[in-house]
Amino acid sequence: MSEAPKFLTARWVHLAMLNYEVDPAILEERVPDGTELDAFEGTCFVSMVGFQFLDTRVLGVPVPFHRDFDEVNLRFYVRRAEDDGLRRGVVFVKEIVPRAAIAWVARRVYNENYVALPMSHDDEVGRSPEPRVRYRWDYGGRPHQLSVRVAGSPWLPDESSEESFITEHYWGYVRQRSGSTLEYRVEHPRWKVWRASEAELDCDVSSLYGSEFAPFLAAPPSSAFLAEGSAVAVRQGRALPR
Repeated sequence: MSEAPKFLTARWVHLAMLNYEVDPAILEERVPDGTELDAFEGTCFVSMVGFQFLDTRVLGVPVPFHRDFDEVNLRFYVRRAEDDGLRRGVVFVKEIVPRAAIAWVARRVYNENYVALPMSHDDEVGRSPEPRVRYRWDYGGRPHQLSVRVAGSPWLPDESSEESFITEHYWGYVRQRSGSTLEYRVEHPRWKVWRASEAELDCDVSSLYGSEFAPFLAAPPSSAFLAEGSAVAVRQGRALPR
């Protein structure tokens, strides 16, 4: 099968990842057709992820005023067996960006659940021995935030580690309006990570993502880390056979 063309290229920088154990029952109805929940050592996770999009290009073309921006998303993990092996992927519950045009394109092209909200970030990496990276957004008349604090140097995690499980899902799966599933590939090298010494999520989870997630995201994350990031490419999607 020939490789699909690149739809989007960018650099993803300083991905703050807060990971929470969840009851798989709350995810089952969100699992796209043709995939199944993926677990790490028998545990299902959702992750709150904040990061920076830099030098974003669509079909190779930079879009004025839409090249650099933040994103925060809630995601979970699935897998799918193919002839070339097991494809491990991500399903997004919701993605937040600061630009309405970006949200519109993502909804239109991939049917991803994007919303546009005011956003900002503070990134102390390279400016402090124990830097904090924080992503903020406004919703429902109040500020929200996701942050991690780290120290030392980033390291490449073992391939059998939880950090690798979270960061090394190279496919995206999206349920379409027809009920079919769109599959797309995300290409990037393995990422170095810092383990977080502090992590914070201040978020109206019920209003943004659904009350079923609130009890799990109200607890401290089971793990938190900061991924260094890299250049990425998102390939054009294809519909899976029903």
